[in-house]
Amino acid sequence: MQAANPRRGYILGLTAYIIWGLFPIYFKAIASVPATEIIIHRVLWSALFGSLLLAAWKHPGWWHELRENPRRLAILALSGTLIAANWLTYVWSVNNGRMLEASLGYYINPLVNVLLGMLLLGERLRRLQWVAVGLAAIGVAQQVWLVGSLPWVSLVLALTFGFYGLIRKQAPVQALPGLVVETWMLVPLALGWLLLHPEASTAHLEFWSSPQAWWLVAAGPVTLVPLVSFNAAARHLPYTTLGFLQYLAPTLVLLEAVLLFGEHLSSSTLTAFMFIWAGLVVYSVDIWLSLRKRG
Repeated sequence: MQAANPRRGYILGLTAYIIWGLFPIYFKAIASVPATEIIIHRVLWSALFGSLLLAAWKHPGWWHELRENPRRLAILALSGTLIAANWLTYVWSVNNGRMLEASLGYYINPLVNVLLGMLLLGERLRRLQWVAVGLAAIGVAQQVWLVGSLPWVSLVLALTFGFYGLIRKQAPVQALPGLVVETWMLVPLALGWLLLHPEASTAHLEFWSSPQAWWLVAAGPVTLVPLVSFNAAARHLPYTTLGFLQYLAPTLVLLEAVLLFGEHLSSSTLTAFMFIWAGLVVYSVDIWLSLRKRG
């Protein structure tokens, strides 16, 4: 197994989260295509471009390793399902004026990572980490109390991506081959959906002569670059540190929602954000103190 390289991990992690933070601008450009169709084509074009990239960027023995370990294929099928659910929820939220909820979900996600690390990986939480998770829980509870319902978009995004990252960190499969196998496992479902929905806008030849078609094809590389970067970063950084970097993406989404797309930031949502932000500040202080002690 490749030795951890924290410097490379930080660069890869920053690349992934900055691109993810700019995703709403991309999805708004293809907002006329229904969210489900976007995900169907995201799977298909990611599988195609991923295979081409894998052919050019050699990973000797990856298929033999997977064939000899069927359990890894099952793990990748599960992680592929989780990332597809995450994609669908995210695209739907962006194109239905729910970007603030999406942003809140990705603010919660680093703290979900901390909890998953504790519950499933046996990582012990320090005192300040408990405070950070508690503040985030108060933020979510406050949203439920004032709005009267769970912020389901936020929770689905946080949990699906939290479990996706956890599974990929545990799966002994290299980043690119793993991602290619994940997407190819979803290809039969994507093709089946297209066959069952001949009325879909992308099933008509005239669609593919429009500018929208090129935006849809771009879903392949746009999806691959940050996911490969994230999966590679997960091999070089502790899971809690990887979650810490994720502040970048929801901050960019929040700014775009309010400044570019005119979403209203209500007082109840702002209060929830403030509790989440307070938790992230406490968490950041804890990370800084921990790194300082090691130094």
